Amino acid sequence: MPHDTRQDTSEAVDALMATLSHPHHAGIQALRRCLAATDPRIQEGVKWNAPSWRTHEYFATTHLRSKQGFGLILHRGAKARALPEGGLAVPDPQGLLKWLAADRAIVEFRDEADLAAKLQALQELLRAWIERV
Repeated sequence: MPHDTRQDTSEAVDALMATLSHPHHAGIQALRRCLAATDPRIQEGVKWNAPSWRTHEYFATTHLRSKQGFGLILHRGAKARALPEGGLAVPDPQGLLKWLAADRAIVEFRDEADLAAKLQALQELLRAWIERV
């Protein structure tokens, strides 16, 4: 599925962020930089009215409605797809993932400093996740 709409651009995310009133705005901007630095194939866009990321398929969306902090929901796109045999075996040695379903998990951050502390582990986790999308 091609991602060539106005919403599938960094400019769309910039426009969203310019109007976003969120207590963790700086942390969300840091999260954008983190994903951009993780893998050159990663591109961003706006999905579900939030900054989201894709390679060939969207795989992550910012969780803006967290009661505390902000989060990154890892998924396998908008449509349900069959899981690989044995499920999503994603290495998570730091225990960052909180599984929401068999094909969806969240990584939560209290604030920008918490993201910075988890940065290396998050990037390793993201590299493993995108290989399974």
